[in-house]
Amino acid sequence: MYSKHDKLLAEFSLCLHEKRYYDAHEALEVLWFPRRFEDDAQVYLLKGFINASVSFELIKRGRYEPSKRAWKNYLKYRQLLYKVPSVHANTYHAISRHLDTLYNLKQI
Repeated sequence: MYSKHDKLLAEFSLCLHEKRYYDAHEALEVLWFPRRFEDDAQVYLLKGFINASVSFELIKRGRYEPSKRAWKNYLKYRQLLYKVPSVHANTYHAISRHLDTLYNLKQI
């Protein structure tokens, strides 16, 4: 059986695949928001993933400068991939690769 966390990560990935970046943001917001004040690498990493999806949504809307700022926030938190002791680490790495591929190939 999958946990709520697993389901929301899968929903985030599906939304990215379907180019529903606002919905992707909303999926992870459910995990991040209640923990947003915690000083925790996993919480910051989730915040980074949210920023990446926001960046993509802003690109879709033609708002390139705000998109760049959101992407820089993602990059700031992406380095935490290697500091998160989580059962979800493999999923986090896969999400990060997917985000980077979308951004680098401009498949947004």
